[in-house]
Amino acid sequence: MTIAPNPLAEVSRLLSRAHTEESHDATAATLATVDAAGHPAARIVLIKVIDASGVTFYTNLESRKALELEANPHAALCIYWPTLHKQVRIEGEVEAVTEAEADEYFASRPRGSQIGAWASQQSEPLASRRELVSSYLKAQARFAGQAVPRPPFWGGYRLIADRIEIWHNQLYRLHDRFLYERQVEGEWTERRLYP
Repeated sequence: MTIAPNPLAEVSRLLSRAHTEESHDATAATLATVDAAGHPAARIVLIKVIDASGVTFYTNLESRKALELEANPHAALCIYWPTLHKQVRIEGEVEAVTEAEADEYFASRPRGSQIGAWASQQSEPLASRRELVSSYLKAQARFAGQAVPRPPFWGGYRLIADRIEIWHNQLYRLHDRFLYERQVEGEWTERRLYP
C-alpha cells in the first residue's frame, strides 16, 4: 500500500473520497482537548478545511472547547470513515483563524445556522428548549431583511499537525498503520507501525 509523502495531502484526498462514499457526514471528527487542570474532554466537530497549514473547524469562542483550547492550545482529532475502512488521528498545536477567515466561512453558512450562532450561549445552562427557541426567534427578528453578521464570540481554530496517523483496515487485524511526524525543519518522517 502506498500513500502520499505529505500526510495532510493524503488526509485531504481521503476526505474528498469520503464526501462521495460515506453515508454519514464525512467532515465529522472527534476533537479531544484538556482543560487547565489536565482533565480531558472529547466532542464531535465538523472539519471545514484541510490544507498545508492544518485542519480548520469553527465554534462559539465562549464554549467549553474554546475555553479549553485557550488554556491549553494543544488538541487531537480523530476521524473515522467506516465505509472507507480508514481512521485518521491528528495531533498538534492549535491557533485561532484570522478574522477574515472566520468572516468568510460564517458568510457561507445557511442563514438559519447564522441565526443559531447568535441564539446559542454554547455550553451554558439552559432552562428549557422553549428558551432556546425564543432566543432563536429574537435573533431572527433582529436580523430580518438584512445579512447576519458574524457574532464577536464566534470563530475558528486551526490544528497545526505535528503528528498524523493513518490507519487502513485489513483482514485478520493485519491493518496498515502509518505514523507521520513533522520535523523541526517542516519535513515529515514516515514509519509503519504494528497494528
